[in-house]
Amino acid sequence: MTYYAFSDYLKERYGEKVYKLPIALPVTCPNRDGTCGNNGCTFCGAIGTGYENLPASMSVTEQINKNKAHIIPKYKAKKFIPYLQNFSNTYLPIEKLEQYVHEAAAAEDVVAIYIATRPDCISEYYLSRLYSIKEEYNIDICIELGLQTVNYKSLQKINRGHTLAEFIDAVLKIKQYDMQVCAHIILNLPWDDMADVIENAKMMSALKIDQVKLHALYIVKGTKMAQQYLNNEIKLISLEEYKERVITFLEYLSPEIVLQRLIGRAPAENTLFSNWHTGWWKIRDEITTYMQDNNITQGIRCDYLNGKALKKFK
Repeated sequence: MTYYAFSDYLKERYGEKVYKLPIALPVTCPNRDGTCGNNGCTFCGAIGTGYENLPASMSVTEQINKNKAHIIPKYKAKKFIPYLQNFSNTYLPIEKLEQYVHEAAAAEDVVAIYIATRPDCISEYYLSRLYSIKEEYNIDICIELGLQTVNYKSLQKINRGHTLAEFIDAVLKIKQYDMQVCAHIILNLPWDDMADVIENAKMMSALKIDQVKLHALYIVKGTKMAQQYLNNEIKLISLEEYKERVITFLEYLSPEIVLQRLIGRAPAENTLFSNWHTGWWKIRDEITTYMQDNNITQGIRCDYLNGKALKKFK
């Protein structure tokens, strides 16, 4: 096994194939409504990341049933994970969030709920209420945190509205409530280099993150970053360098951390640049093939924790 793939984890955890169902809720982001910013992250489009989502005006149950009707015949999945995907879902008032999560948890054949949000939208009060739902329905809950990079200077440049400290605080709090954490990371931000890639992996390992979702930066039309791209104010690395960064990241990442994916995707009609005009699956396959051919596996350089300097005394 070159890396700990999400599909392998799901089969181990639930005994069979499981499929994530994207769910859109009527929610925004504190980096858009003036709470910690007004313009959002420089890379984020007007609809967030929910390009494949059904309208948020549909109920959670309607979205689950419609997604199932499409997924079951095509992928033969029998168990499902509703994924509250777009914007910052824990930014909802707690009563609203509970209502949506209860509705998702009560759906047939649901084994877990994944909730996308920001590190500065995590509090013990919200977590305690989510934990009650987790226990009531005997399901897993995974909080997906958008971090993007551990480089706090890059976080400023993309106008994240939070720093690394908020991410660490959120992870430690979530772990106290027996929920999983998935971190979203962009490995090719224009201001990050290979040292940042390695530090990303080290931070994930040291915090014992459960899952990681890697993204390649895509340039969404109409964003501030799109203007920077058109003005040649930022430069993007090559596809070959991106693949090298992913492989290096995996080498330093704890082998116990699940990789939801190695690269994301976005529709061409919404972007000026996306994945070097190459299919995401082709990039993924090229990465795994290179690792297999060169006997590279996830975690082979994960030797920096638990008092590395003291190992000579064992």
